[in-house]
Amino acid sequence: MPTHDPAKGPTTELDARYSSALNPRPGAAAVTATEWAQALRHMEAAEIFWVSTVRPDGRLHVTPVLAAWHDGRLYFSTGAGEQKARNLAHDAHCALTTGGNSLTQGLDLVVEGRAEQLADPAVMQEVIAAYEAKYGAHITSPEGPFHGLGDAFRKGDAVVFAVAPATAYGFGRDDGTYTHTRWTF
Repeated sequence: MPTHDPAKGPTTELDARYSSALNPRPGAAAVTATEWAQALRHMEAAEIFWVSTVRPDGRLHVTPVLAAWHDGRLYFSTGAGEQKARNLAHDAHCALTTGGNSLTQGLDLVVEGRAEQLADPAVMQEVIAAYEAKYGAHITSPEGPFHGLGDAFRKGDAVVFAVAPATAYGFGRDDGTYTHTRWTF
């Protein structure tokens, strides 16, 4: 049964069709939906996300990105001329995914929404701070593989997008106990 309290987050619903509730394993009889707070912890810790966009001809484009959660939105960046930026100019719908590749452990996350280009300089500074806090020396150290990313954001050399989730999904695995949770915002 969905639960929703706007002050506490999205509506949370376990989809029993794809969870261990339909095919119980030992210890899985009481399988429950993943709490949004747990999903946020995983999202905040994830280093790599995959963004899926749609080309004007309908073909999908999927590519890895760095992303940071800040103030209810997931932020990522790209070059203005890159395929994902061109795709989002045509159709702002996208999905960001992250997770692991283990069959029996982990939590995979999918965040669906519309990407909006960030233009507010004050929010941009907050997003840069969120990136630097999350990725640390990867961004701030001259030896870091993404050194200067914050400056690229400030100068407009990188386009920053914000995705406010419309729907998100969590696919949990715990020693063979599987959960499929949907969060609706």
